[in-house]
Amino acid sequence: MPILQARPFMKTIFPLLLAFLWIFCSGLHIEGTSAAERPFGIALIGDPHLPGNELPAKERLLRTINGWDDIDRVVVLGDICKGSGTAAEYAAAKKYFSRLNKPLRLIAGNHDYLYEDEMDGEGRAVKASPATRRLKLARFTETFGMKEAYGSEQIGNYLLVYLSTDDLESAHLAKLSEGQVAWLGALLGRNRRLPTIVFFHAPLAGTLKPYNERTNKPNFIAQPAVRLYELIRENPQLFLWIAGHMHVPATNESYSSPVNVYEKQVTVIHNADLERKRPWTNVLYLHPERVTVHTYDHWQKTWLADLERTVIPPGPLISR
Repeated sequence: MPILQARPFMKTIFPLLLAFLWIFCSGLHIEGTSAAERPFGIALIGDPHLPGNELPAKERLLRTINGWDDIDRVVVLGDICKGSGTAAEYAAAKKYFSRLNKPLRLIAGNHDYLYEDEMDGEGRAVKASPATRRLKLARFTETFGMKEAYGSEQIGNYLLVYLSTDDLESAHLAKLSEGQVAWLGALLGRNRRLPTIVFFHAPLAGTLKPYNERTNKPNFIAQPAVRLYELIRENPQLFLWIAGHMHVPATNESYSSPVNVYEKQVTVIHNADLERKRPWTNVLYLHPERVTVHTYDHWQKTWLADLERTVIPPGPLISR
């Protein structure tokens, strides 16, 4: 008799209990999956030239990036300073980036160390002495609390490599020193099974269509070009190269094009500078098996679907 009396109650409560358990467990499953599968987000800032021009646009860009919850790194691709890397320019850059609420990585470009503070009689930049270049590279690292001007870190199954222009004597605008090239070669040699992404101020040779007189010229590609070619061919795990220097706008046909692929191996992602009312920001999302590239138009306040790209790491390297 007591069992018969309990049946109506069980018929009522049992479906409710199942519904509650389904909702509760589903919620846990969804939350756990999203946390585990969210890609690692890297926002790229090309050539800010601080303090420079278009300061309101630069400030808005920083506030916008601060509002993106899926960004885990911000990488600045050189030419942090507007002119020649003076103490005042570095102070302005430090103040600007102090307002960023994301982890920051910076690399040096030619305007951060290569020139004397004073221009020549015709208003042109003058290449600095080795002593002055060394001083300004030290100013770069001290300003941002860095031990070295270059370095690396592993994120998931990716190796991220941050290279700075640091040659003390070369006339080229974007050249690695012999010491940094040797360091890069050793690093790549130790990590042949890690898909590798390089961040450097200048692009690799031949990865833009010749849309102006500077494109693909020695001063506007990564140097030493021959040694970098050799290192890249020796290390098929290097598949992405992120660059500024050429100030390529998102409206340029070379911004996202088959020509961006270097030696059928490395995809170069070009980035615009911030000296414009309409800046763009590229964001890399590192998934375990792919990298997606998204472009945000700060003027229109929208993501540009037609510029979305997917780059696949070298296949045999994914399963380590």
